[in-house]
Amino acid sequence: MINTVAFFWALCVVCVVNMARYYSSLRALLVVLRGCDPLLYQYVDGGGFFTAHGQPSKQLRLVRYIFAQRYLDHHDPEFIRRCERVRRQFMLTSALCGLIVVSLVALAIWH
Repeated sequence: MINTVAFFWALCVVCVVNMARYYSSLRALLVVLRGCDPLLYQYVDGGGFFTAHGQPSKQLRLVRYIFAQRYLDHHDPEFIRRCERVRRQFMLTSALCGLIVVSLVALAIWH
């Protein structure tokens, strides 16, 4: 029989690994964005994106830009590919986090 607590912690580890992959992909996207579209890079606060003094309203612009798939009209295929990857990883990580919350509630009820 599978230990449910061990399964929950394994699911948490998978989620943390996917969060790290998402973070890495987002950083790579910003590097590509700086080279191919400096104006958009400034518009989404690329230089201060991962700093404590970053502007959340500008950072949300990048999230909306990617979620609405406005990058599909961009001229650089590398940028489009990176945006697709970040979008897929964000959706996967969000689903895993939701699954962890549901699993945590189920564990609390079960045990």
